[in-house]
Amino acid sequence: MKSEVRIDKWMWAVRLFKTRSLAADMCKKGKVYIGTTLAKPSRMVKIGDVVAIKKGGITHSFKVLALSENRMGAKLVPDFMINVTTPDQLELIEMQRLSNNAFRDRGAGRPTKKDRRDIEEFTEDFFWWNDDVDDED
Repeated sequence: MKSEVRIDKWMWAVRLFKTRSLAADMCKKGKVYIGTTLAKPSRMVKIGDVVAIKKGGITHSFKVLALSENRMGAKLVPDFMINVTTPDQLELIEMQRLSNNAFRDRGAGRPTKKDRRDIEEFTEDFFWWNDDVDDED
């Protein structure tokens, strides 16, 4: 068993990214950190390292438990990493998930006129500062 593996290979192997090139691109864009250090795709990761990935304004953190260069089945992933994302980031993830499903059920089709009116009424109450903009004109 190897003592070090490239970060892009490890992220692909533990199914954090669909392809290795996506993992490498995230590293090149400066979205991946090992500890507090920015990681290039060729950076080596060791057991015990904490890998942080910034995705969609949220920082996901994972602790390396084991190393692999080969892609594995989803059932094996918990043996290779553990999610150590901070509670405040987990709260942001949950809020984002809830806000995406706030108005319509998936597959419900196009909103009706009544649905549109209900959505507009809800957003007018929620975005109270829009009333001030209309009064200035």
